[in-house]
Amino acid sequence: MSGSATLRFAHLSDVHLAPMPAAPPRLLLNKRILGWLSWNLKRHRLHRREILDALVADLRAQAPDHLLVTGDLVNISLPEEYERAAAWLAALGPPRQVSLVPGNHDAYVAGAADRGWRHWAAWMRGDAAAEPVFPYLRRRGFVAILGLSTAVPSPPGYASGRLGDAQLRALEAALVALAAEGRFRIVLLHHPALPVSRPRKALEDREAFRAVIRRAGAELVLSGHEHRFHEGFLAGPRGPVPAFVVPSASHGGDLAEKRSGYLLFDIERQAGGWRLGARLRRLVEGELAFADGATRELRLPRPEAGVPAGHLLGGVP
Repeated sequence: MSGSATLRFAHLSDVHLAPMPAAPPRLLLNKRILGWLSWNLKRHRLHRREILDALVADLRAQAPDHLLVTGDLVNISLPEEYERAAAWLAALGPPRQVSLVPGNHDAYVAGAADRGWRHWAAWMRGDAAAEPVFPYLRRRGFVAILGLSTAVPSPPGYASGRLGDAQLRALEAALVALAAEGRFRIVLLHHPALPVSRPRKALEDREAFRAVIRRAGAELVLSGHEHRFHEGFLAGPRGPVPAFVVPSASHGGDLAEKRSGYLLFDIERQAGGWRLGARLRRLVEGELAFADGATRELRLPRPEAGVPAGHLLGGVP
């Protein structure tokens, strides 16, 4: 593991990269037509490239060791959107320094992700993997990053997500193994595990995911999707597990609670536990500048003791 006692991670989400490229009519003969209308009637005024660029500049000034991106890079999964997002990712940072998981807009219609995600493969595969397989595992110093995909095509009017039994079983096994290593375990997924989403937008197997965390534990669970800041805790085998939902990285508009923001986490390894400092950086109203919002400091137990007796490895209710 890294000799550094403190690591800084930045978390951003829901980039919704602007501007959206022109869409040939043949590509709009499906759910995309609704997203295209929404973008051109309203969303293009809310998700602004200059806000996203200002956020990235502010983020760089905070000198994070690693960046965590929880999806929705694109808007309606057009082929050119994937290519533009790949260029944006490359400018954000090399795959060694940026970890990505996809969101529902990144799999907006059936088949789009199969062709589009290949442009982002280097940012969402594990350290030992040749191709993206979810959950992926990356070790960065004393931190382990576990990336999940909740991105599945959904019917018109829906923005729900799903993990599936195979991901949940693999996640549980990895969490148990990483606890034995004494790692600080960060779990990334686009749809929140906190109960903050309406049914049509929610993670369909949220309770099964929460059951995995309850049995195997984690130190931090990060999501996006809601375009608002939320914080809470999930039950874990050795105490509460902090969970955060970050606002959209590009959102402007008049609602203060939906203004662009990102999270900074300072993770310090201490004897017998961890110190987790969390800080929300938020867009200042009327400016292209960011300032500190909510701050939290938590102390968490180290997972060296392993998982309590009776843990069902790989069990999914």
